[in-house]
Amino acid sequence: MASATKTAERNIVIVGGGIIGSTTAYFLTRHPSFNPAKHTITILEAQSIASGASGKAGGLLALWAYPSSIVPLSYKLHAELAEEHDGATRWGYRTLHCGSLSANGKDYSAHTNINGSKQGVGAGAAEGNGEEWHKLPKTNLKGNTKNGIPNSLDWFDTDTIKSYSEMGTPSTTAQVHPYLFTTSMASLAVSSGAKVILGSVTAIDYSGPGSQSVKSVTYEDKETKEVCNIPATDVILAAGPWTSRVFPQAPIEAMRAHSVVIKADVSPYAVFSDISLPKGFTGSRGGGGSDGRGKTRRHGTSVAPEMYARPDGTVYACGEGDTLVTLPASSDLVTCDEDSCQDIIDYVSSISTPLREGEVLVKQACYLPSVAGGGGPLIGETGIRGLLLATGHTCWGIQNSCATGKLMSEFIFEGEAKSARIEGLDPRRFL
Repeated sequence: MASATKTAERNIVIVGGGIIGSTTAYFLTRHPSFNPAKHTITILEAQSIASGASGKAGGLLALWAYPSSIVPLSYKLHAELAEEHDGATRWGYRTLHCGSLSANGKDYSAHTNINGSKQGVGAGAAEGNGEEWHKLPKTNLKGNTKNGIPNSLDWFDTDTIKSYSEMGTPSTTAQVHPYLFTTSMASLAVSSGAKVILGSVTAIDYSGPGSQSVKSVTYEDKETKEVCNIPATDVILAAGPWTSRVFPQAPIEAMRAHSVVIKADVSPYAVFSDISLPKGFTGSRGGGGSDGRGKTRRHGTSVAPEMYARPDGTVYACGEGDTLVTLPASSDLVTCDEDSCQDIIDYVSSISTPLREGEVLVKQACYLPSVAGGGGPLIGETGIRGLLLATGHTCWGIQNSCATGKLMSEFIFEGEAKSARIEGLDPRRFL
């Protein structure tokens, strides 16, 4: 059991200041057994809150996500948090429609103004087989194909559309702005007694005679470079793709994902696309390569970018992931490939005039964590007393963050998960 007694003094260290670490800290401070006079909660983050995928994700929430053991709980908690803390204003929470769009893309390479405006650059399986989440869409749910696209979904060129299928409605689909949601969760946790330390973990001490148990965490302070030590009774590893760097036994892999944010004030839809590209498609690059040296950029015959309209007058768009560049030592060293971002821009521009003419505000990349061999996420005890895992959430980390945080608070203060049955996500099954 992770918990000795509800009243015992505890020093809880959460490794990772992304969405999982931040919601875990939040729900720990909200647990009825939390006593700031006896319990310390520390988020230990290497760079800054939401510096990784949590600040660069799409933020889609869906009752049709996976795994089904935690999705309903997390979706419900998202709605409750938004109601309690004015999430609509604070982190862009809203419900929306979601659909799958099949279209024939057009090549606008003859035009010189495809997203030619100022562009910013950001650094930066549960049910089913482990590799399926790498491909789009995020679900096999297709819905019922309709004769035409909904009237309110007016930001796609009608002459490119082949079909549209409803995947989700405002009763089953919602969204948040990931960076704003993550930083808000961390801020709310801090205001209730948690603290944030910026530093990179160098060691977790769980050695000792007999059974192993957590004793302390050693880290290098980000600013001073001083090596420090925090006594700990409980350590929660929520470092996303970096979890296996801190705890090598964790079977966590990383995949790089690129995305862009385009200024376009359009109707509230999340769209999973299947775009057939014309033969010889070159996009904005014309006949040459993006590096100006005549290198030809190859494109598939079919591509599948996702597009999420946001309430701030922007559209988030992302493409499929890659494993071309190994996970760097920290989130500030993540490299953004300009060609990959431009591909996303060219693909969505081939079927949407508002996106083709919109200003590209951000180009960015991040790494998503998955469990090697499929399954996950991993939520719970490791077999080492006081050491728990909360990682491997793939592309559904934002969606499943609330359930994960609440369940981790139950493991710490009650010794077991109470709000959902998650035997299938037990880390000990994978270690």
